Amino acid sequence: MKSYITLVFCAALCAAAASAASKTELGDLNGAKFRIDVPENWNGGLVIYCHGYNPSPVTYKEGKLPPVFEVFTNQGYALAQSGYASGGWAVEQAVTDIQSLRRYFTTKYGKPKETYITGHSMGGFLTMLMIEQYPEAFDAGLALCGPLAPANYFMRSAFDARVVFDYYFPGALPPPEKVPEDFRNSKELDEKLTALLDANPEKAASMRRYAGAHTNRDIAGTIGFITDMLRELQERAGGNPFDNRATIYETPEPDYNALNDGVKRYAAAPRAAEYIRTWYTPTGKQERPLLAIHTTYDPLVPVRIPGMYPGIVDRARSTDMFVQQYVHHDGHCAILPSEIALGFSELREWKTSGVKPPFGLNAAAQGNGANGRTGSATNLHGNGDK
Repeated sequence: MKSYITLVFCAALCAAAASAASKTELGDLNGAKFRIDVPENWNGGLVIYCHGYNPSPVTYKEGKLPPVFEVFTNQGYALAQSGYASGGWAVEQAVTDIQSLRRYFTTKYGKPKETYITGHSMGGFLTMLMIEQYPEAFDAGLALCGPLAPANYFMRSAFDARVVFDYYFPGALPPPEKVPEDFRNSKELDEKLTALLDANPEKAASMRRYAGAHTNRDIAGTIGFITDMLRELQERAGGNPFDNRATIYETPEPDYNALNDGVKRYAAAPRAAEYIRTWYTPTGKQERPLLAIHTTYDPLVPVRIPGMYPGIVDRARSTDMFVQQYVHHDGHCAILPSEIALGFSELREWKTSGVKPPFGLNAAAQGNGANGRTGSATNLHGNGDK
């Protein structure tokens, strides 16, 4: 019996030593690739990162973390990332994969003293979802450039943008309610659509004003992405989820009557519409702190979209648990590592001592002096290595 106890004790010590020495672990959980980074100065806490929309599942390889991720390990936290078992609007699969990764981490490395969740774009949306639905699993959330609104609202807005684009540029893209299975967004398509817009300046100006976009390239990139997203959604949900038959399109253009008379009208497939409502319509009910950061100009996720969430939170009487901040940058997810780092520090302080971060301009952004385009701080199509 004594030797058995000694063996068990030695095995536990060896496992603990291996865990402490581990810097990066790559693996697979039920088809979802993952990466775990444990810093040398690990404080016992965990950050789970949710990547953004990617047409295919994300994979990982060893190597130095990008600066947007180092902000968490530099503050002493282990970082766990799931690539999800499915690509596209994989919210349904991501929920399962994130929870599986969290449980795996606890089993191998021990229960974290605290667990935060964060993510860019669709990952910011997932951060909101997980904080609402699993408050027992997460202590706080940091949503970055996320579409914090009902999915059927912001995706319907994207569908409407395609409908209006087709009015001004008929035939340039496949019909939005039935995108061919072989359609793919690409750099070549981006260039083609930009050239089309450049060649038709009056129509392009009307489209920019409708969408609130600054440049033709912003319109081209967004419309190409939307079309590919619609293809994936139709395959996932079993048809077109969006119905615009009762929509009156608003535009500052003098041809608003011609626009409403001329746009094509589509009916939704009920099953597909229900799928989008299920994945996901936020409740606004929060028991844990949620800090959101967004750029003041985002052509893919316009500020009116996360602007819906404060009202949802207010109706759920959870305003004490939500703060919205912004940064002075143009572009989708163009949030600098220093701004993320400060937001995370403020979130930690909020969780620990109850000191709520200020609303409005992220304090780190005040010293950056950037009011123009900065590019994207994270790859729009996921952050792994395919």
